[in-house]
Amino acid sequence: MKATILVGFSGGGTSESAIPPRMPLDNPRWPRVFTVLMAFLVSASCVALTDQNYSQQVFFENSLSPGSYFYSSGTMSAPSKLELVDRKLPVETSQYISGPNALELQWLSMSNGGWDAEIDLYAWRNRIVDFPGDSLFLWLFAKDGIRAADLPRIALRSFGGGFTAQLPMGSFTRDISPGTWTRVRIPLAQFVSTSLRPFQAQHLESIIFAQGAADGKEHTVYLDDIRIENEPQTNHTPDAPKLTDAKGYERHIDLKWEAASDPAVAQYVIYRSMNGEPFRPIGVQRYGVNRFADFLGDPHATAAYEISARTSSLKESPRSAALTVSTHPMTDDDLLTMVQEASFRYYWEAAEPHSGMARENTPGDDDIIALGASGFGIMAMVVAADRGFVPREQVVDRLLQITGFLARADRYHGVWPHFLSGSTGHGLAVFGMYDDGADLVETSFLMQGLLTARQYFHEDTEKERLLRANITNLWEGVEWDWFRATPKKDALYWHWSPDYAFHIANRLQGWNEVMITYLLSIASPTHSVPANLYYTGYCAEGTDHKYGDKHAYFGIQINMNYVPGSPGPLFFTQYSYMGYDPRGWRDKYANYFVNNRNEALVSQAYSTANPHHWKGYGADSWGLTAVDGPDGYREYKPFVEDDGTIAPTGAISSYSYTPQQTILAVKHFYRDLGAQLWDIYGFRDAFNQQENWYSGITMGLNQAPMTVMIENGRTELVWRNFMSNGELAHIQQKIGLQPDANK
Repeated sequence: MKATILVGFSGGGTSESAIPPRMPLDNPRWPRVFTVLMAFLVSASCVALTDQNYSQQVFFENSLSPGSYFYSSGTMSAPSKLELVDRKLPVETSQYISGPNALELQWLSMSNGGWDAEIDLYAWRNRIVDFPGDSLFLWLFAKDGIRAADLPRIALRSFGGGFTAQLPMGSFTRDISPGTWTRVRIPLAQFVSTSLRPFQAQHLESIIFAQGAADGKEHTVYLDDIRIENEPQTNHTPDAPKLTDAKGYERHIDLKWEAASDPAVAQYVIYRSMNGEPFRPIGVQRYGVNRFADFLGDPHATAAYEISARTSSLKESPRSAALTVSTHPMTDDDLLTMVQEASFRYYWEAAEPHSGMARENTPGDDDIIALGASGFGIMAMVVAADRGFVPREQVVDRLLQITGFLARADRYHGVWPHFLSGSTGHGLAVFGMYDDGADLVETSFLMQGLLTARQYFHEDTEKERLLRANITNLWEGVEWDWFRATPKKDALYWHWSPDYAFHIANRLQGWNEVMITYLLSIASPTHSVPANLYYTGYCAEGTDHKYGDKHAYFGIQINMNYVPGSPGPLFFTQYSYMGYDPRGWRDKYANYFVNNRNEALVSQAYSTANPHHWKGYGADSWGLTAVDGPDGYREYKPFVEDDGTIAPTGAISSYSYTPQQTILAVKHFYRDLGAQLWDIYGFRDAFNQQENWYSGITMGLNQAPMTVMIENGRTELVWRNFMSNGELAHIQQKIGLQPDANK
């Protein structure tokens, strides 16, 4: 079997600290599964957005960071010189192949000196690094031209430590004419491994440019659209896409188009004309994604747009007919609705097509479905149906597809794995060999969404009756009581494996995101656990684990300190409370609405105080939570884990607790930082202005909480529907919570 590398980060948005790092699974199991008697529905509205070809071809396309490219570096030895910005390669914005930018390589090569510049692969979460192509392609541009003999030398490095000898780039191209883009092809077989561990071209990690001829002259070359491909076998020209919609918001334009299926297409090119000026290319979108967000920054702008499709060798279709649209000022309510709808689109347009469920992230591994993210997405679909983002009946069709898939998918004692293969329904042990079975917490996030949908879709139609029956069957099949793993049976445990039983041994105890798991296990009509597990399990009474540690930060009282010196990441205050309404009740430790509100206020106060003096922090730029940052997954939290990374979902998903503080963040993220932060699914996953880094992925765990918690703050819609489930009507009394009017 051909080896592949699956790049990922331990964690995944939840606090599964006992889980080992991610690994690919070769042979998932298929046990007997519970089925619902219904036809498997493939919704016509479920668009397959293919990232896999993009991931396995593109090495560099664009820099999200302005000024310099984050995934680059350079060094120089005098008297040679290399132009760098903050030790990274500069970004060029006036000349490019794949708009809106290219990379600049500016050097002076001298005798007895040297320089080298490195471009690294952006190895986002779950990126499969397995380039099948046989050649390295890159586009070069030199304003004044450059002789082939004066081009740099080039070497490659692969994941695992393999590297090659240098090759002269000039051996693979003619002289570069002034002001003309030239595509250079270098067969990978030409590179000779010189490392102890063999270089593996399919696992390419870095491209290194180094000093060539010491000609004593300054040179500037732009680099763009670097790919690993085979030599094109056809001169096929794609069909023109049809631009179907252009909608103006306050500072950006949202474009949508239809396009024929054509694997030869590498990109869609977006052309814009401002105020009647000639059209010019301003951006690209990867094949399979038929939407683009153009951030103009001006609330009084008018622009016209055209779209084309092209191959990587620039065989380009005719352009679509133009559409003209304008931006316009928006109220706070308008902005909130805009964020909700864009965030919802992740679950609607980027869903895995066979299941209709949420991919863990995009771009990423197309086949990996995330259970908890799908549950959050179902709640976002309820909001979308209620606000008319999509028709109610289409949402019902999608949920019938999802529940049909879940009935056929792997389950262990009624509990699904954290991750499923969308194409097969098998579990995927993404976190390692011991995580090859049931995940009770992710299942509880999923059920939180399904039970919300069961109540919302209450009309007496054939489809909605079927949907409610499907959800009830799935709900009643979850064996919550099986997960009381120890002889004392005083707590629930996170995982169970058919091969390794309770090997991971992750006891569910707070303070964290798992309160909803205890609430649902106690409420279960078929496999309930005693109500006192809320205290012996979640609150960890009778153990040496400390729960309910009080602390004041900036004069704000917190009842749920997570670790010494920090209240924890904000997702603790969100995941269990998207459906469960914490208002008006308290246990012996806290009123959780008040506590969660105060944790959000502490997060804002921390960013305002900014003890580390990170660039960009302030009262309108806050929200520390678990997210993939510049160096991978980290559980960001005030005081103890902070490198300058902010996730917009942290602040925005706190809207139901802190509406005034959240709207400050929404306005700042959108109006001031939107050129880097706003994309087709709303706000990007995270950013770090200190490091000039902006996430290039969208995570399923992060978009829906913004849609849902904004809605709970506006209309209480999801809270009302989840809490109206009969099994949950008296859950607070059953546990022994007390009414509390504090808000």
